Amino acid sequence: MKKLIVVGDRVLIKPTTPNERTESGLYLPPGMQEKEKVQQGYVIKTGPGYALPLPSEDDEAWKPEEEKVKYIPLQAKEGDLAIFLISGSTEVVYQGEKYFIVPQGAILMLEREEEL
Repeated sequence: MKKLIVVGDRVLIKPTTPNERTESGLYLPPGMQEKEKVQQGYVIKTGPGYALPLPSEDDEAWKPEEEKVKYIPLQAKEGDLAIFLISGSTEVVYQGEKYFIVPQGAILMLEREEEL
């Protein structure tokens, strides 16, 4: 996973294995969970965040141009359990595993292990 770079406000999520049975004990046919509008998975990687526009400084044209981009960080962190909208995500397969690339805006809720 070290070679993958997630850009912008996107998050790479590995979906959890869906339940094969409902709470009442009924078996679900294959692919039933994939038709749901909401899915969950673990955050594997996150992008740097939302890029902030740099103010233009025309007064000092003699200075060399530096590309120092500032970002507003994302709320999601690696290891979080994310509940997200399928309609806003893109499904990809990488090294035989299924992942979703999800923009921060399509994530509905995060569950994080924090010590009290």
